[in-house]
Amino acid sequence: MLAEIMLAALWIGLTAYVLFGGADFGGGVWDLLAGGAVKGGRQRELVEHSIGPVWEANHVWLIFVIVLAWTGVPPVFAAVASTLYIPLTLAALGIIARGSAFAFRKASTELWQRRLFGATFAFSSVVTPFFLGTAAGAIASRRVPPGIARGDLVTSWLNPTSVVAGLLAVGTAAYLAAVYLTRDAERSGEQDLAEAFRRRALAAGAVVGLLSAAGLLVLHADAPGLFAELTSGRALPFLVLSIVAGLASLVLLWFRAYLAVRLSAALAVAGLLWGWGVGQYPTLLPGVTLRDAAATDSVLAASLGALAVGALLLVPSLWWLYATFQRGHRPPEQPIHGDG
Repeated sequence: MLAEIMLAALWIGLTAYVLFGGADFGGGVWDLLAGGAVKGGRQRELVEHSIGPVWEANHVWLIFVIVLAWTGVPPVFAAVASTLYIPLTLAALGIIARGSAFAFRKASTELWQRRLFGATFAFSSVVTPFFLGTAAGAIASRRVPPGIARGDLVTSWLNPTSVVAGLLAVGTAAYLAAVYLTRDAERSGEQDLAEAFRRRALAAGAVVGLLSAAGLLVLHADAPGLFAELTSGRALPFLVLSIVAGLASLVLLWFRAYLAVRLSAALAVAGLLWGWGVGQYPTLLPGVTLRDAAATDSVLAASLGALAVGALLLVPSLWWLYATFQRGHRPPEQPIHGDG
């Protein structure tokens, strides 16, 4: 029972990272597509305001997932980290480059410096979720065998399922960011920006829907076991939830229900993520179940106890942080031209 609780806690942390940290990466995608310094200035300012105070806090969820996997299922952590060290290292470098560039751009005064750091921030925001997605695709398609570096170091993450998963990760991040930014712009009274990100959210939602459909076709050929679970097994309700919530999100966006669409968009993404988890459970790696890989009950009990105590401090703090910086910001004042 402790192993199941640990795995559920790990998946909740992963879901939080996808919904919050993923949206941060998506903000970088829209930063990349905003246009020139003048044309895209207000869009970039909104992105910076939305993610600026919390982008570092969102990576707490990733650290949480890593630590819980390390202590809760050490053989799985060792196999994944050693076989997939190339995409995971590239993702880690992307996170570092992205954070550094974001901080340096805000502190830079020269236009060429801001452009350089801005390009680094935007590029890293695209490649980082892609590599994280390829790692997820490797696990989902059963290409990470147990043992230290037993899987192929290239084809384990460079394969049809992994490529689709990487593209889906980038698309999902962009979609979540656009959805969140519509509400941020509306709350700030910038209706033109809300409309701009509404159009982007509709486009990104359509692309993610097409990628999800393509992903099912790829799974049918490349990972038939997971495909069967998603389409006819116990994971089917989560897939249905994801589809229904995704369609509802597009309708809500069409009618400009910017607050409600945040919930439906999150449900669409979470349904897809939990569908994968439920479909793969209890097998974590080929031939390795949760019971085989889980740490001893004493280790699990100590880890979960520490987690419960830490959650009493962390969850309210994060809630307060998000609530505080979700307040609207004032758009930059335009210069007043007159005779005086």
